[in-house]
Amino acid sequence: MANTKSYQEQFNTEKTLKLRELIKTLPSFVKDYFRAIEPTKSIRTRINYAYDIRVFFDFILSENPLFKNKKITDISLKDLEQLEPVDIEEYQEYLKVYNRVKNEENNTTITNEQITNGERGLARKMSALRSLYGYYYKHQMIDKNPTIQVDMPKIHDKAIIRLEADEIANLLDYVENLGNTLTGQAKKFYDKTKYRDMAILTLLLGTGIRVSECVGLDLSDVFFTNDSIKVTRKGGNEMILYFSSEVEDALLSYLEEERNIITPLEGHENALFLSSQRKRMSVSSIETMVKKYAKAVTGKKITPHKLRSTYGTALYKETGDIYLVADVLGHKDVNTTKKHYAAIDEDRRRSAANVVKLR
Repeated sequence: MANTKSYQEQFNTEKTLKLRELIKTLPSFVKDYFRAIEPTKSIRTRINYAYDIRVFFDFILSENPLFKNKKITDISLKDLEQLEPVDIEEYQEYLKVYNRVKNEENNTTITNEQITNGERGLARKMSALRSLYGYYYKHQMIDKNPTIQVDMPKIHDKAIIRLEADEIANLLDYVENLGNTLTGQAKKFYDKTKYRDMAILTLLLGTGIRVSECVGLDLSDVFFTNDSIKVTRKGGNEMILYFSSEVEDALLSYLEEERNIITPLEGHENALFLSSQRKRMSVSSIETMVKKYAKAVTGKKITPHKLRSTYGTALYKETGDIYLVADVLGHKDVNTTKKHYAAIDEDRRRSAANVVKLR
């Protein structure tokens, strides 16, 4: 019998079960914390927090003499109170480069797999730790919160890498006509996925949706009567977005030429985009596909998120409406949008080169 659950329902069920297993590997008191943040944090965020908090506990077990010979499940709330701001600072320094700890039946083993964290990785792991301490401090279950006495890592702005208008056209032309240059097995594989790949690239470039939102699309989420799609945004909110005739043509071609003649595996019947294995495409498979085509055409390291940036930049340049861009991209805070897109006005920046005369 076909699975009638939506992708989001299946995803939430799988991730909830995964989170429960992760929590079992942590000290027993953290159950209260994860139960408390459930209404305000998505399942993705809670899983990331579980992994990040486990890194902290692994650190104090391996690096702090106070916890020598303890197992991770032996750590208590009182143990958290023993830590000082300097211990948190040492943890922040440790996060920059460390060897992964492998947990087997609550025993910890240091592996040779080296992990590094940049500014954003450091900030996320510190946010998870601050959130954990903050919950118990707020509820007066601990008397000290050393994390608030440690500065958070400074996040520096990065230049937005995106495609220019001619690069977008070249990319789509390349994917559309690549079959003319291929032979043998390479051409057979290309022919099987040509319309799908064109539909995904056109959809990402034409709507700015996140790759996770693209993966989650079901057949029933596409409405050709008014050229729209229903996406589930970060946090679980649903939103209707509209697409152009170019996106419509790409989606219809894919449905008619490929999707409608594929028999999906059980549990994947509703998926809009299917892999060669007849399963719903994953985030990593779309990322790999985008990088492969973009590198061949532009030489740039382009990800689906950079296609989103490409759309956001183009929309802002055409409309000058930062609130529209924020709404379409699903940014909860318009300041996030301003930070990334309002500063991009390359025409004015270029004109600045000729304003100041040196001689």
